[in-house]
Amino acid sequence: MTESQNTKPEIDAPEGPAPTELEVVDLIVGDGDEAQASSTVNVHYLGVSYDSGDEFDSSWSRGESINFPLRNLIAGWQEGIPGMKVGGRRKLTVPPSLAYGAAGGNHPLSGQTLIFVIDLLGVK
Repeated sequence: MTESQNTKPEIDAPEGPAPTELEVVDLIVGDGDEAQASSTVNVHYLGVSYDSGDEFDSSWSRGESINFPLRNLIAGWQEGIPGMKVGGRRKLTVPPSLAYGAAGGNHPLSGQTLIFVIDLLGVK
Protein backbone atom coordinates (compact mmCIF):
# COMPACT_ATOMS: atom_id res chain seq x y z
CA MET A 1 0.00 0.00 0.00
CA THR A 2 1.28 3.47 -0.83
CA GLU A 3 1.73 5.67 2.23
CA SER A 4 1.72 9.25 0.95
CA GLN A 5 -1.12 11.72 0.74
CA ASN A 6 0.34 13.02 -2.51
CA THR A 7 -0.47 9.86 -4.47
CA LYS A 8 -3.53 7.71 -5.04
CA PRO A 9 -3.39 4.75 -2.67
CA GLU A 10 -3.19 1.19 -3.85
CA ILE A 11 -5.06 -1.50 -1.96
CA ASP A 12 -3.71 -5.03 -1.85
CA ALA A 13 -6.30 -7.76 -2.29
CA PRO A 14 -7.45 -8.86 1.17
CA GLU A 15 -7.24 -12.49 2.20
CA GLY A 16 -9.73 -14.46 4.21
CA PRO A 17 -13.35 -13.78 5.02
CA ALA A 18 -14.63 -10.23 5.16
CA PRO A 19 -14.87 -8.80 8.68
CA THR A 20 -18.31 -8.41 10.24
CA GLU A 21 -17.28 -5.36 12.30
CA LEU A 22 -15.82 -2.02 11.21
CA GLU A 23 -12.02 -2.19 10.99
CA VAL A 24 -10.09 1.08 11.36
CA VAL A 25 -6.36 1.19 10.59
CA ASP A 26 -4.26 4.35 10.61
CA LEU A 27 -1.75 4.14 7.76
CA ILE A 28 -0.43 7.65 8.42
CA VAL A 29 -1.21 9.45 11.68
CA GLY A 30 -1.94 13.11 11.04
CA ASP A 31 -0.94 15.98 13.28
CA GLY A 32 -3.54 18.59 12.31
CA ASP A 33 -7.06 19.35 13.47
CA GLU A 34 -9.12 16.37 14.59
CA ALA A 35 -12.32 15.33 12.86
CA GLN A 36 -15.42 15.28 15.04
CA ALA A 37 -18.74 13.52 14.38
CA SER A 38 -20.20 16.95 13.53
CA SER A 39 -17.37 17.92 11.15
CA THR A 40 -17.46 18.59 7.44
CA VAL A 41 -14.39 16.82 6.08
CA ASN A 42 -12.28 17.53 3.01
CA VAL A 43 -10.96 14.17 1.82
CA HIS A 44 -9.35 12.27 -0.97
CA TYR A 45 -10.54 8.67 -0.94
CA LEU A 46 -10.46 5.39 -2.79
CA GLY A 47 -13.17 2.75 -2.43
CA VAL A 48 -12.89 -0.88 -3.50
CA SER A 49 -15.00 -3.99 -3.07
CA TYR A 50 -13.56 -6.41 -0.48
CA ASP A 51 -14.52 -9.45 -2.55
CA SER A 52 -13.29 -8.38 -5.98
CA GLY A 53 -10.78 -5.64 -5.20
CA ASP A 54 -12.44 -3.60 -7.96
CA GLU A 55 -12.51 0.15 -7.53
CA PHE A 56 -16.06 1.53 -7.37
CA ASP A 57 -15.31 5.15 -6.49
CA SER A 58 -12.34 7.46 -6.10
CA SER A 59 -11.92 11.19 -5.69
CA TRP A 60 -8.41 10.65 -7.07
CA SER A 61 -9.89 9.49 -10.37
CA ARG A 62 -11.92 12.70 -10.58
CA GLY A 63 -8.80 14.76 -9.89
CA GLU A 64 -10.09 16.69 -6.88
CA SER A 65 -10.83 16.19 -3.23
CA ILE A 66 -14.39 16.41 -1.96
CA ASN A 67 -16.11 17.95 1.06
CA PHE A 68 -18.75 15.98 2.98
CA PRO A 69 -20.62 16.58 6.23
CA LEU A 70 -19.85 13.33 8.09
CA ARG A 71 -23.47 13.02 9.25
CA ASN A 72 -24.52 12.59 5.59
CA LEU A 73 -22.23 9.62 4.92
CA ILE A 74 -22.51 5.87 5.48
CA ALA A 75 -22.32 4.72 9.10
CA GLY A 76 -18.85 3.23 8.55
CA TRP A 77 -17.48 6.72 7.80
CA GLN A 78 -19.51 8.30 10.62
CA GLU A 79 -17.90 5.84 13.06
CA GLY A 80 -14.48 5.51 11.42
CA ILE A 81 -13.47 9.13 10.71
CA PRO A 82 -13.96 10.95 14.06
CA GLY A 83 -10.66 11.11 15.92
CA MET A 84 -8.68 11.16 12.67
CA LYS A 85 -6.36 14.16 12.31
CA VAL A 86 -5.67 16.27 9.24
CA GLY A 87 -2.64 14.91 7.41
CA GLY A 88 -3.64 11.33 8.19
CA ARG A 89 -4.47 8.41 5.94
CA ARG A 90 -6.87 5.80 7.30
CA LYS A 91 -8.16 2.51 5.95
CA LEU A 92 -11.73 1.57 6.79
CA THR A 93 -13.05 -1.92 6.11
CA VAL A 94 -16.82 -1.51 6.27
CA PRO A 95 -19.27 -4.42 6.51
CA PRO A 96 -22.61 -4.15 4.66
CA SER A 97 -24.47 -3.27 7.88
CA LEU A 98 -22.43 -0.04 8.10
CA ALA A 99 -22.34 0.62 4.35
CA TYR A 100 -25.29 0.11 1.97
CA GLY A 101 -27.16 -2.66 3.76
CA ALA A 102 -27.87 -6.28 2.98
CA ALA A 103 -27.86 -7.82 -0.47
CA GLY A 104 -30.98 -6.98 -2.44
CA GLY A 105 -31.08 -3.40 -1.18
CA ASN A 106 -31.67 -0.37 -3.34
CA HIS A 107 -28.00 0.38 -3.96
CA PRO A 108 -25.55 -1.31 -6.37
CA LEU A 109 -23.14 -1.89 -3.43
CA SER A 110 -25.77 -3.46 -1.14
CA GLY A 111 -24.50 -6.65 0.46
CA GLN A 112 -20.83 -5.82 -0.10
CA THR A 113 -18.03 -5.25 2.36
CA LEU A 114 -16.15 -2.14 1.24
CA ILE A 115 -12.62 -0.91 1.78
CA PHE A 116 -11.88 2.80 1.80
CA VAL A 117 -8.53 4.54 2.07
CA ILE A 118 -9.19 8.11 3.17
CA ASP A 119 -6.76 11.03 3.29
CA LEU A 120 -8.03 13.75 5.62
CA LEU A 121 -7.08 17.10 4.09
CA GLY A 122 -9.18 19.41 6.22
CA VAL A 123 -12.03 19.70 8.76
CA LYS A 124 -14.61 22.41 9.44
